[in-house]
Amino acid sequence: MKIFRVNKDIEIVCRAENTRTGFRHLATLIIGDDEVDKAKCTYINRTWERYEFESVMAKLAQSPAMTDWQRKRVQSYVHSKKRVENSLKPLKTIASVMALGDVLTSNQKESNDWKKRMLKAGLESRGLIMPEDWDTLDEDTKTARLNGAIKFLK
Repeated sequence: MKIFRVNKDIEIVCRAENTRTGFRHLATLIIGDDEVDKAKCTYINRTWERYEFESVMAKLAQSPAMTDWQRKRVQSYVHSKKRVENSLKPLKTIASVMALGDVLTSNQKESNDWKKRMLKAGLESRGLIMPEDWDTLDEDTKTARLNGAIKFLK
């Protein structure tokens, strides 16, 4: 469960649930002490979101249960550049820790193993799936792919 505080009166409570065929994100809009509206997005495969719960919060931001001012405030909050930048900080941290593999290890294989472990530790719970043929790749290919991941995450 994650709580997004829009302002002192408005918050959005989000949570995820597993389903038979995938998962879903649920969001509840709370104004003052009252539950005003709910929204849900169901996924079979993970779709790209700039931050977790973005899609369900954007859906909830269209709620007719809010005044025009509240709706604009919630929409502004959901799509704010600062929100997106804050959500990317953990990815940048993962990239930085991965990059330490070049400094803390003594050879290419150890460096690749370090980077892979850090990538999995940081993103496996968020849907990371390593290629099935990863263990059959040569170390140069692994290095190129892992360094590409670091570049992308930064």
